[in-house]
Formats: sequence, C-alpha cells, structure tokens
Amino acid sequence: MAEFINRADAGRRLGAALSGFRETHPIVLGLPRGGVPVAAEVAAALDAPLDVLVVRKLGLPFQPEVAMGAIGEGGVEVVNEGLIARAAVTSIQLEEVEARERATLEARVAQLRPDGARLDLTDRTAIIVDDGIATGATSTAACAVARRLGARRVIVAAPVGGPDAVQLVQGADDVVCLLQPAGFQAVGAYYDDFRSTRDADVVALLDADRRRREADHG
Repeated sequence: MAEFINRADAGRRLGAALSGFRETHPIVLGLPRGGVPVAAEVAAALDAPLDVLVVRKLGLPFQPEVAMGAIGEGGVEVVNEGLIARAAVTSIQLEEVEARERATLEARVAQLRPDGARLDLTDRTAIIVDDGIATGATSTAACAVARRLGARRVIVAAPVGGPDAVQLVQGADDVVCLLQPAGFQAVGAYYDDFRSTRDADVVALLDADRRRREADHG
C-alpha cells in the first residue's frame, strides 16, 4: 500500500503539518495540474484563499522526463547549466523546448485564469503546493514567480519528494516535505490513486474555493 490514498488525502495531511502558518494569513498556490487538489485541501485547512501558479518543466530533448530547467508565468526561466553542459544540449535545442513549453504554459494560464485576475501576493506569505518534488526545478521556478509578484515570504510544500530534489529547491524561505524516502521513485509511486488531474478539475476546485470564501464572508 502506498503512503497516500490520493491527492486529497495527501493535502489534508500536508495541511495539518502546515497549521502553524494559519496565523500568517497565507495565500495557497497550487501548481497545475496535480498540485491543485493537494493545495485545495491545504487552503481549506488554513482557511486561506487558493490560486494557481503556472510553471512548466523543461525536459531534456532526448529524455523529456529529466528536467534541465523550468519556466513560469511572467517570463521566469530557471535552467540547470551544469546538466545542460553535461548533456550537450545546444542553445537551439533549449530554445525549441522552451518555445514549446511556453506556448503550453500560456494556453493553460488562459484556460485556468480566463479573466486574467489573480490574487495579489504583495507582502503576503505564499505557500506553493505540488503533489511531489521530483527535481526541484518547477518549485524553484514557482518561487521566482511568487517573488516577482511581490510575496514577502515563500514556502514550498509537498507530501513527498526526493531528498536530493528537496535540497535543490531555491528561492524558498522554507521547504516542508512530509516524506523524503531514500531511494526515491516517481512521485506517483507513493499514491494509491494517482490518476491524471484535468484542467476541468482545476477550474472546479478554484470555483469551489471561491464559493467557500464568499460563504465565509457573506
């Protein structure tokens, strides 16, 4: 049996671990798609608003599952220069991968945030949530986006991650990762149910969170 039943179960457990941040009145930012069901539970546990922060991994041209960097909203780009050099990735190859992922990122932003509105992070604590930390690249890009948007404090949180990957996250004031197993496998190995999250699921979670906040303040 895996460590977590599904993303919602992982989110509830992560929310409990993050309870000390409730008094900081944070904004919870899920990384689409899979991080958003986790983030929704964290937001509910902390009585915090939920938003998304869109990032995309830049995979090696010949081994896409291996991240050579990541991009985020607002033109943010983070690259692993050492890996790029060792893998002999050319500048043209990097540009091609980034162009493809940037197009996907912009399409996802338009779909998930059609009115262009986002929660204001200025001088706020931003808790960035994903369903796992496999390389640290996307979390690092997300931290850069949150800083650019004015967050005063940035926390990265995930139910599971590779010990090395957790250490590679840059730009966070703190990283909270419940499970850091030696011999880390793929993130999905630690979930009984790791079915794909759809864009429609993300939109539904954001709408539900909006209704929750309106009810609380209505």
